[in-house]
Amino acid sequence: MSSHPLETDLDKNAANYVPLTPISFLARTAAVFPNRPSVIHGDQRFTWAETRERCHRLASALAAQGIGKGDTVSVMLPNVPAAFEATFGVPMTGAVLNALNIRLDATTLTFILGHGEAKALITDTEFAPTIKNALANLDREILVIDYNDPTGPGGERLGSIEYEDFLSSGVPNYAIRPPVSEWDALALNYTSGTTGNPKGVVYHHRGAYLNAIGNSLAWGMKSHPTYLWTLPMFHCNGWCFPWTITMLGGTHVCLRRVEAKQINDAIADHGVTHMCGAPVVMNMLLNAPPEAQRNWNQSLSMMTAGAAPPAAVIEGMENKGIAITHVYGLTEVYGPVTVCAWHEEWDDLPISEQGPK
Repeated sequence: MSSHPLETDLDKNAANYVPLTPISFLARTAAVFPNRPSVIHGDQRFTWAETRERCHRLASALAAQGIGKGDTVSVMLPNVPAAFEATFGVPMTGAVLNALNIRLDATTLTFILGHGEAKALITDTEFAPTIKNALANLDREILVIDYNDPTGPGGERLGSIEYEDFLSSGVPNYAIRPPVSEWDALALNYTSGTTGNPKGVVYHHRGAYLNAIGNSLAWGMKSHPTYLWTLPMFHCNGWCFPWTITMLGGTHVCLRRVEAKQINDAIADHGVTHMCGAPVVMNMLLNAPPEAQRNWNQSLSMMTAGAAPPAAVIEGMENKGIAITHVYGLTEVYGPVTVCAWHEEWDDLPISEQGPK
């Protein structure tokens, strides 16, 4: 113990220190804004009080199956409520979330499930053919929970229980297991597009917490944004935006498939204020046929990553009333880490000069 008077009796204790974790955002938002909309998906509407209960039920049901600290829970899900709920429910048990890229083949998925030592898998029934092959080649059995999305095409059931029934088996007041250390593992993501087998990247609670806050600061976000999920939640845990939007008491609008009409309808019908996506999504919006177009009145910001969009694309998006922020990142750094910080004097430049050089 230090003898300096300003450090005497100031050691870490329960009264002055709690490990940083993004799962704490849900508790606060559900307590402060219990009746605000949390998640929208097709005809499904949830409030933050309901979402908190569903996440706690998921954590409780997983814990009842022996899932706990250090265990890996994989999910094979598009942008649906179950994918969002797993972002909180899995780490609430002390377990580690492994969001699988839904575009991968069975061989690669078998490797990830084995290498990541998955003990449970929540999988959308649409992907049953691929997952069935992946599980057949896995050298052990794991708990499989089927998610049958009411907006999806359906498919074969592979597990012993359906997701909603699994939630019903849990309790809404489950006492979560917060991390003992900020450096406890939160998520396990695998790189794609590499030679050889995918490489596993571990996110810890501290990093995800800080990156979630950084997202809001880099974008200058205010309370209660409405965020459209065009970016896959499996990609760097949705660039940590599941936690960012929750922290701000916003609304998550889920989109199972990224198609121009569905995007435009969601923006217009739900008052979307923020979205993320690759330049291909911008091209999709700009080249949408007339029957897929919609008008909206709210300001809309879009964060895009990877190859910088051409000046013509930026001009086209601005003409649609969409402000573009260009970022770059990678799996190893929680997604977006480098942001093009806009200078006000650039507003006076021709569009052709505002783009990347």
